[in-house]
Parts: sequence; structure tokens; C-alpha cells
Amino acid sequence: MSLLDVRNLRVDFGAHTVVNGISFQVAAGEKLALVGESGSGKTITALSLLGLAAGARVQGQALLNGCDLLALSEAEQRGVRGGDVAMVFQEPMTALNPLMTVGDQIAEIFKEKRGLPLDVSRLSAIEMLSSTGLADPEAKARAYPHQLSGGQRQRAVIAMALASQPKLLLADEPTTALDVTLRGQMLDLLTDLQRRHGMAVLLITHDLQLVRTFADRVAVMERGHLVEQGAVAEVFARPQHAYTRLLLNSRPQRDPLAEPLRSAAVAATAMAAPVAAPVLQAQDLGVAYPVPLPGIRGWFKRGQSVALRHANFELQAGQTLAVVGESGSGKSTLALAVLNLLAFFGQVRVAGQAWAQQAHALREQRQRIQVVFQDPYSSLSPRLTVEQLVGEGLQVHEPTLTARQRQQRVVVALQEVGLLAQEAVPAPNHARHMTASPGANAPTHAPAHATNPSPAALALLARYPHQFSGGQRQRLAIARALVVRPQALVLDEPTSALDVTVQKQVLTLLQRLQRERGLSYLLITHDMDVVRAMAHHVMVLKAGEVVEHGSFDEVLNRPRHPYTRQLISAASD
Repeated sequence: MSLLDVRNLRVDFGAHTVVNGISFQVAAGEKLALVGESGSGKTITALSLLGLAAGARVQGQALLNGCDLLALSEAEQRGVRGGDVAMVFQEPMTALNPLMTVGDQIAEIFKEKRGLPLDVSRLSAIEMLSSTGLADPEAKARAYPHQLSGGQRQRAVIAMALASQPKLLLADEPTTALDVTLRGQMLDLLTDLQRRHGMAVLLITHDLQLVRTFADRVAVMERGHLVEQGAVAEVFARPQHAYTRLLLNSRPQRDPLAEPLRSAAVAATAMAAPVAAPVLQAQDLGVAYPVPLPGIRGWFKRGQSVALRHANFELQAGQTLAVVGESGSGKSTLALAVLNLLAFFGQVRVAGQAWAQQAHALREQRQRIQVVFQDPYSSLSPRLTVEQLVGEGLQVHEPTLTARQRQQRVVVALQEVGLLAQEAVPAPNHARHMTASPGANAPTHAPAHATNPSPAALALLARYPHQFSGGQRQRLAIARALVVRPQALVLDEPTSALDVTVQKQVLTLLQRLQRERGLSYLLITHDMDVVRAMAHHVMVLKAGEVVEHGSFDEVLNRPRHPYTRQLISAASD
């Protein structure tokens, strides 16, 4: 008998159907993976089972041990959530309460769902954090969500979900923010808990390698329809549906023209010109955070926790430097320091100039280097429309643009990241000129005779971030960075929230932009497939220190440090 039996599930938002009569079962102790592209209906399927699809009309049945979840009242649903059924949400920063410590949030589950005393609940929370592989779990329990790295927050969310010992775990991209070694540890943990407690797992993911190594069965969704399901080995070896075959063939590929990723025009210009300063340069870059000292010393003095020490690198025009390492190794800290968003020691130069102090010069430097953050939902204001979000940088860096010119630039940026069809602005030559890089002597605004955006484009411009899927939000974040025509992008896990087909499209886009315009990328990632597709040089961080730095071929094919070999081995498992 199935633990969960979903029958003819249909989810509608007004006249729009997002889940179209799907049926599947999950047996006790089974691991079923629900896969598909962003927007295929995977997450909405899981949310609807717990009554969390706000504004949706849900039909069908979802029988949990014979009890129909869809027929329960809101009060009855609250008893199920976090009890018999728990969920790991995709974006941990928005799933965690920013006003409570991580330990208190997990302890709340032990207290409310399992009836443990508060002191026992807090100790149990620390034990649960320890079981997820977090170093120094007592300190992490005292920390607030913003004080943890993306991977550490993800593990805290998983610990919170497992605290109630659920019969069914709905895991929505549970390893998105984790590096390859920690991903393996987390999967081992989930597998161990699932076996010990007989817990079933409904895994929602776009990571086919994760499905291959973790799941028993797989169900494939395309645009709200369930197009194929079966045993993982059978579906992966002999996919029956064309869409399944598309997903399996969407692994990122290294562009053979990506050496050195420049067009002939860009290369000729570079040869004729004097040797330029690196787009980005760091010398003895380091970051230290103040921490309280124990005992009476803490009244008079604060200690230091060094998060990054003595990092040295150069990033040339048209090149990609990939920074890899486990969660908490200092990758995102390095990115924030480079962007002058974090106090640092040492020196950072942008296009040969140290970060300025004067507002005007600082604004010019910030236009040269833009960032795509790891978590698009928290980096995009929920109060701004797409047009306001993407066009915000233009108001700061190109204030002379008219509202119409700014709108045209926004539309072109959305086209480039695949959120709008090219016919949204019919004149392709306008798009080409409007998106050229600063060094291409392009006009600073759209031609006055540019065609108005189509109705579809205007409708998209009026939408808000919560109306998009996770992958679509990430593409919005990339468009927001590209619209001001930077020389360099800091990409902090730019494809971690994207499904495999969209990931491949975004990487192809980034490769093309780099090849045509000489863009430079500082790529922060734990995905070795992305490193192989994009990197010219690789820098490996461990516990805030650079343990290896060299060309792509040297580091990936002839690694010298044991830690680098460990990362590469874990990625190939």
C-alpha cells in the first residue's frame, strides 16, 4: 500500500492550469524524484499537497495513509504540516525567520510537534544540526540566518524539517546551495534517516545527477503534465518521451570557441591597443569579522574570526576565473570584498583603479563590475515590478535616459536572458546596439525611432518577482546586472537555481556575451560542470585560504592539492 497516493491532481490559478490531472504514488520508505524544467509545476504540486498554494484552486485527491490531505480544513492541515509531512523549501533565506536564531527555530519544532521541554528541545536542535555535518553546531545554533553561508542555511532548513521525524519529506531542491562534498554527505544523511525511520521522500529537483544517485523512481513533468515515470535505471537508460531525452542531454558543454572566448573583432582591437590593466586585481585580500570573547574579556575587547586571508589573483578582459570550494570556505566573502560591499584588508583594483572614496568615481567603478547573487528571491525587491527592478541600475548610472529609452533597454536585457521572445522589440539592429559593452563605442541609449514593446513585453514588465519560478527569477537577476553594460560580472552560484536545460541556455548566453564583448567573469560556484563549461582559470579555497590556483587544464586535469582532488572526485561520483 502506498503511503501517498495522488490521484488526478489539478491546480488552477484563475483560468490558467499549472498542474493538469497528474497521478503518482509514493510508498513508505521510497524515494521518488519529481523532475522537470523550471515552471513545469513541480513545486506547486508539493505546495498544493499541504494547502500552501495560495490563491490556487486544487482538485483531485492526495491520500496520506488513506486520509485525503486536500479535504482537510486549514486547522487540520496545520496539524499535518511539520508533523507527518515536512517540507524543505528551495530558498532557505526566505524559509528561515530572520529574527530568531537557527537553534531556536529548530527547537520550536521539537517543542511544538514532539512535546519536549524547552531545554531538551534546544539540546536536540544542536544534535540535529550536528547530524547534518555542520561544524561547531553550538555556535551555529546561536547564529541568525544572515550569519550563515548559503549552504549552512540549507542544512539548517533540512535539520528543521527532520526534527519532527516525518513520515513523508517533501524536499524542494534540498541540495541547491550545497557543494559537491556536502551534497553527498546530505544525501547519505537523508538516506540513513529514511531507512531508520521508514520515511518516504518526494524529491523535487532539476539535478539529474542527484536523481541518479539518490532516487528509487523518477516522475518527469512538462508544463503541468506528467509525461513519464518509472524506475530511475530504466528511465535514464531507455527514456520513452522526447522531453525526458532532452533533459538527459542537457549537461553543460565547454564551448570549443571559448579559448580565449573573444570574437575576431575584440581580439584585433586588443592586439592593436596597449596592454590594458586587468579588469579585476586583488593583492593580499583578506576579511576578518569581529567576534565576542568569552568571559570578562568580552566586556572590553573583541576578537577576530578570519574568513579570508592573502588571496591574490588577476582577471583579464574576456576571461573567467572560477572560485571553488566547500560551503563556508570563503567564496562568497571573497566576492563581497571584491565588490567593496564588505570591509577588507589588502587591495582590490577595478580596471587598474583602487576602489574610490568619492561618490562620483565610486559610481563609475560600480557600473564596471556588477553582481548576480546566489539567492534571487532575496536579492530582488518584492515591491518592484520587473521594469523597475531591471531598470533601477540605469536610473543610477545613466540618468539622462528617458523613460521610454530605459524601457527599451530593459526589454532587450530580458530578451537576452530568454524571458521574452525576440519579436518583443521587432528591430534586431536596435537590440544589437543597445546591448553593446561600454568599450564598443555604442550609443548610450536606444534610437529615438525604436519600436514600442509588444503587449506581451508590457505585461511581463508589470509583473512582480513572486509571480515567477525560481529559474525565471535568476534570469531576472542576470538581466538586471547586464542592463548597465558592465565590463565584469561577479556570478555567485548563477545557475544553482536553474534546471538543466535553462542552465545550459544561460551558460551558452554567458559564453556568447564573453566571446562577443570581452566580458570578464568572477564565477563563484560549487558545480564542477559549470566550472568545466566556463572557466579559463580556477582558484580553490579551503577554510579561507587559497590552496591551489592555475589554469583550467592544470587544476582540473592535474590537481596538486589533495583537497582539489577530493572536490573533483566528489563531483564525478
